[in-house]
Amino acid sequence: MTSILTNTAAIAALSTLRSINSDMETTQSRISSGYRIENASDNAAYWSIATTMRSDNKALSTVQDALGLGAATTDVAYTALEASINVVDEIKAKITAASEPGVDKAKIQKEIDQLQDQLLSISKSASFSGENWVYHTASAGVGTQSIVGSFNRDDAGNVSLTTLEYDTSNSSLVEVDSSGSYVTSVGKGLLSSNIEYTNATGSTATTSFSVLTLDVTTDDLTEALKAVDKVLQDMTDAAADVGALNSRIEMQDTFVADLMDSFDKGIGKLVDADMNEESTRLKALQTQQQLGIQALSIANSSSQNILQLFQ
Repeated sequence: MTSILTNTAAIAALSTLRSINSDMETTQSRISSGYRIENASDNAAYWSIATTMRSDNKALSTVQDALGLGAATTDVAYTALEASINVVDEIKAKITAASEPGVDKAKIQKEIDQLQDQLLSISKSASFSGENWVYHTASAGVGTQSIVGSFNRDDAGNVSLTTLEYDTSNSSLVEVDSSGSYVTSVGKGLLSSNIEYTNATGSTATTSFSVLTLDVTTDDLTEALKAVDKVLQDMTDAAADVGALNSRIEMQDTFVADLMDSFDKGIGKLVDADMNEESTRLKALQTQQQLGIQALSIANSSSQNILQLFQ
C-alpha cells in the first residue's frame, strides 16, 4: 500500500541510516582515542581490569624510584667500604714497616695518623639522601634499613609491598656516642671499636685500641698486625654483603621494568583499538552511509511519484 501520510520505505531507510551513523561515531571515536574500550559503558569488566592494572603500574613506577634510591645508597656504602679497605691495607703495611729494627716509629705513626684521618673522612662523607650506612651517631644509630622492592596484588585483591632489608650494623665502620667519642665496645664499629682477634695461642683476645686509635709507638705491633688483619677480613665481608645487596637491587629493578612492560601489553590487549580493523570498518561504514542516504532519497521521492497518478 502506498500512503501520502506514512512513508514506510523512508522510515526503514532512516532507521538503517541512523544505525550506520551510530556505528560510524563509535568507530571514529576509537580511531581518534586509540581505545576500543575507553569508558566503563563500553565494557565494564575490561575497563575495571584495565583501570586497576594502570593504578598498579603507577605504583610499580614509584617502586622503581625507590629501587633507584636504594641502589644509590648501597653504591655509596660500597664505595666507602672499598676505599676504607685500601686505606687499612696501607695501615697494615705501615705496621709491618714499623716492625723492622731501627725504624723511626714516630715518623711512621705520623703517616698512620693521616691514614686514620682519611678513614674518618671517608666514613663521614659516605652519605646519600641523609642515609649513612657506615658512620653512626647516638641519634642516627645502626638499624635495619628497608628498600621497597615490589608492589604485589594477590588473587583476593589485597595489596602489599616486598622490601629488601639490610642491617647496617654489618657495614658500620665508625660509631660515636652523644659526646662524639668513639664507642669502643667490640662490634660497635669496625674501625672505631676495640678489636677481637685470635692470638698466637689460638685463643680470642681483645685489643685496647681500634684502627682509628692505633699507635705503633706504644702498642704491641704483633697484636696490632693480627688485629688490623682481622678488621680487613671483616670489612671485606661487609663489602661483599653490600655488593650482593646492590646486585639484588639491580636484578629487582630489571624485573620491575619488565613487569611494567608486561602490564602495558596486557592493558593494551584489553582496551586498545585495532587501528587496521577500525580503518577498514570506517571505509565500509562510509560506503554504507552513502548507500543509506541514496536509499532514503529514493524512498522520499516515491511520495512525489504519486502526483503523477492525478495528472
